[in-house]
Amino acid sequence: MKNLFNALVMGLSLVVASSMWWFWMGNPANFKDGAMRHDPINTWGTIHTGGPLVAVLIALLIIAITFIIERWFSISKAKGNGDLAMFIKTVSTTLASGNVSAAISECDKQRGSLSNIVRSGLERYEQVANDPEYDSEKKIAEVQRAIDEAMNLETPLLEKNLVIISTVSSISTMIGLLGTTLGMIRAFAALGAAGGAVSAQALSIGISEALYNTAFGLAAAIIAIVAYNFFTTKVDNFIYMIDEAILSVMEILTIKVKK
Repeated sequence: MKNLFNALVMGLSLVVASSMWWFWMGNPANFKDGAMRHDPINTWGTIHTGGPLVAVLIALLIIAITFIIERWFSISKAKGNGDLAMFIKTVSTTLASGNVSAAISECDKQRGSLSNIVRSGLERYEQVANDPEYDSEKKIAEVQRAIDEAMNLETPLLEKNLVIISTVSSISTMIGLLGTTLGMIRAFAALGAAGGAVSAQALSIGISEALYNTAFGLAAAIIAIVAYNFFTTKVDNFIYMIDEAILSVMEILTIKVKK
């Protein structure tokens, strides 16, 4: 399902970007020669003459924005309801008083990744707490195993799609530079073919066509890099809070089983 969503986003982004490049920027009304599309009269026409790589760069920009929005909603959902620090404090206090069921109820109310992990450990603790087949060390080991399994399920959800944002930040600049290089080659090839008689205006138009590739590439890269660093920091802080909560819960449960 995850791969299908990613493929759908990338495919639709390329279709939308290609349509924008050809039908909007490449509208014959944007050129003096109409359907020939060689003599732009405005900015959109000039961007269109930057070539198909402009469409690729627009697609990368759309992909970056889409996954930024997806990560924002996913990480916000993973945080659950209410303040995480208060949730950790409430669960720790409830557990310390010996009310495991109330702590599980708090997890049900919080409904986030952290609460899912803590609830898995507490539910396993309830199952083995009064089982004579388990000594104190085995009980703690079972709780830790349940927590580790929940961590393995929840952590990838926090980091999902960050690699795509990182990839966009890496390749968009290079694709932009490639488009600029190809545009400059075309501009100077035209200058050479004309025997040096090309006007300064025509040459400046050719150079501006090339530089639009760099502009789109840098825009996509800047947005993706800032977003990647932002979300990486949020995920790292979230995982730190998860580790802190697990440590607190395990300390309380260890004391309880050894009494």
